[in-house]
Amino acid sequence: MKIYITRHGETQWNKEGRLQGWKNSNLTEKGIRDAKKLGYRLKDIDFDYIYSSPQERALNTAKYIRGDKNTKIITLDSLKEMGFGKWEGMESSEIEALYPIEYFNFWNKPHLYNPVEGESFDELFSRVKNTLEEIINKSVGENILIVSHGVVIKAIYSIIKKYPLEELWNSVFIENNSLTIAEVVNGNINFVLETDTSHLE
Repeated sequence: MKIYITRHGETQWNKEGRLQGWKNSNLTEKGIRDAKKLGYRLKDIDFDYIYSSPQERALNTAKYIRGDKNTKIITLDSLKEMGFGKWEGMESSEIEALYPIEYFNFWNKPHLYNPVEGESFDELFSRVKNTLEEIINKSVGENILIVSHGVVIKAIYSIIKKYPLEELWNSVFIENNSLTIAEVVNGNINFVLETDTSHLE
């Protein structure tokens, strides 16, 4: 079984440096174009299912990747981005000025991060881990595509590679519409491709 994983395309808030979380921001023209490029790269892969975050930026990305195929897209609330509470829609510099300790811990000591009316890393990891196990258990021997968000995909990395939360940000950066592939063999899951963007160049 192979699990193909991608982050949604570029959004307006991505360009503006604003946190999105559970709020939505529309795909930019580049975001749409890049999603179509990934769709072209994957056009010969017969996906049994596409699992997507229900958030518009991810769901629309999934639809652009699917193209003219009739592959079923299943939306899962557990694949939506981390909830950032009061930070949503704010620019990073504004968050850092208003919540310096929380902001520092989020990026440097995630194990000490306390959300401001948002979601904790424990809550995020719990739902992502359960969903990953559910998808694997349901889909033996199939090709699966997951369309989600940056922090969710970071959580998937940490779960598969067994990183402690302290090392969450030490792995590769999750680019918009980058492609990661994980292979499941005899219950073991390993990456065979990580955050590749060659289709966008």
